[in-house]
Amino acid sequence: MNRIDQRFSELKQQGRKALIPYITAGDPAPQYTVGFMHALVDAGADVIELGVPFSDPMADGPVIQKACERALKQGTRLVDLLDMVAEFRQTDTQTPIVLMGYLNPIERIGYTAFADKAASVGVDGVLVVDMPPEEADEFGPLLKARGLAAIFLVAPTTSHARAATICAHGEGYLYYVSLKGVTGAATLNAADVAEHLAPLRDMTDLPLCVGFGIRDGVTAAEVAKVADGVIVGSALVNRIADSVEAPETIAGQLKSVLAEMRTAMDA
Repeated sequence: MNRIDQRFSELKQQGRKALIPYITAGDPAPQYTVGFMHALVDAGADVIELGVPFSDPMADGPVIQKACERALKQGTRLVDLLDMVAEFRQTDTQTPIVLMGYLNPIERIGYTAFADKAASVGVDGVLVVDMPPEEADEFGPLLKARGLAAIFLVAPTTSHARAATICAHGEGYLYYVSLKGVTGAATLNAADVAEHLAPLRDMTDLPLCVGFGIRDGVTAAEVAKVADGVIVGSALVNRIADSVEAPETIAGQLKSVLAEMRTAMDA
């Protein structure tokens, strides 16, 4: 069983919801990323989304755009990120890792070479923002053959018919984008999220995880009442951005932010 499926099965048995933090690999410099990943696990992360730095992250707001710029300035490439996962796996063989990014870096490596390497280092899932299921006829089967989950996004504006297509092709979990806009948006309505998740539950047995707009323990707990998982990115990346001159303090700050969310969700 894929580590993602195993983790959600365990959480369901425990009556708990998944907490899924996102950070951009290589931000503020590559040597810190693995330590940040371990800090997130210590604070209660159930799955880690590791962002692939890209020069044109079209779905992301200013916070993650700048994180990508910092990582790219440090020379962080997709192959470096895969090495980070391999290093993380030396001491953590249980926490699922999902790579989140855009198609261009993968195409540069090649679909098959990427899928082979990702599987070999211990990646569990891949979310390619600009590759919808309709365009994944070649890439999707390569992932599936290696036990890697192809994870897709659903937005508030997604039609019922297209949502059904996405659900039919998705694996691991479904990433529901709670807001119209880019990452880092500030307004989130849990009741509205619940209303949009209801028809998705009729289409799929996949866990429904919600991202965009999760900024603190209160919002994390609100979303956890209606979703199977809570995805938090900009709130963490903001802490990294605020402390680029003192990177040795960042791991502790990430743990503090995430631990607050974990406590609120479990309560």
